[in-house]
Amino acid sequence: MKKSLLALAVLGAFAGVASAQSSVTLFGIVDVNARYVKTGDVKVKSLGTDGLNSSRIGFRGVEDLGGGLKAEFHLEGALSPDDGTAGGLMFRRRSTVSLLGNFGEVRLGRDYTPTFWNLTVFDPFGTNGVGSYTNLFSSGGLGTSNPLLSGAGTLVRANNTIGYFLPSGIGGIYGQAQVAAGEAAAGNKYVGGRIGYAAGPIDVAAAYGQTQISLAGDRKFKMWDIGGSYDLGVAKLMAQYSNMKSEQVGAFIADASQRNWLLGTVVPMGQGEIHAAYSQAKGKDAVEGLKARQLALGYVYNLSKRTALYGTISDLKNEGGSSFVVATPPTPTLTTINAAGVATTISSATNEKSRGAEVGIRHSF
Repeated sequence: MKKSLLALAVLGAFAGVASAQSSVTLFGIVDVNARYVKTGDVKVKSLGTDGLNSSRIGFRGVEDLGGGLKAEFHLEGALSPDDGTAGGLMFRRRSTVSLLGNFGEVRLGRDYTPTFWNLTVFDPFGTNGVGSYTNLFSSGGLGTSNPLLSGAGTLVRANNTIGYFLPSGIGGIYGQAQVAAGEAAAGNKYVGGRIGYAAGPIDVAAAYGQTQISLAGDRKFKMWDIGGSYDLGVAKLMAQYSNMKSEQVGAFIADASQRNWLLGTVVPMGQGEIHAAYSQAKGKDAVEGLKARQLALGYVYNLSKRTALYGTISDLKNEGGSSFVVATPPTPTLTTINAAGVATTISSATNEKSRGAEVGIRHSF
């Protein structure tokens, strides 16, 4: 009996050591809002999501391997709390495993691209909701004749990635590099990187990425971005410039490019914050003359560290044949008959205004 008790005590001790060396955390965000969008003459009222932060559920864990070495995993899937679906609980937001040490971090799996981080970090709306900077990046915005982003699935994330992150504590410098295998017929072979400097109130970073859209290599999407922020205490100022180009190597379709820029701010006010941004997009090359601008204003009131109420309004204007919208779905369309008598479907946002407003609540756990 005594031997049995002793054995249980020893096993319990070992279990305690093992549990101290590894941990698993369940986390998530639930964000729901009432949304109104008017694009041209089409009005849409809906219960939307992700106005302040993207709704998600996930698991992350870390194991201490000793000697300063750690192993980590991160599995994160999207939620649609307005209708209770979870996309089959696929971990499409991020699914990675990492090895960390004094050398930095090596990460494998589906992950965010380096070129996306500047877009979201230096956007007062964090690329969410009707005020998102990425409203001016959609493929349909440059017209159906030559959509700039058509076929490039790496604007936000990439599959099959191998990434490296610099270690922290090297004089405020941070950075990462990433490659993604195309694999099969999907293409989307990606290579990119990001380097930045953050110290005190200053944070500035630049990123570049290139995507080989087709396996044959006859279509490429290139993007570079530079952004920064400065925290004055009374307000945090943000700015960024983005340049994108779609190259049709050896194809009959002409090249297209787009240049975007943003100026924004976040102003703390007690438990609340004012968010504001002005952004613009201009087409070049095959889409010369296409232009759009967006003005967004929002307010966030933090009921606690985890729960917040928010409201955002946005006004987007299209010119020269552009057709960006402040929120999808849906994207209303119209059917027209050209001079040859052929029916053509176009976006109802073409050369029109797209306006949106949303009020919601966000809770994280």
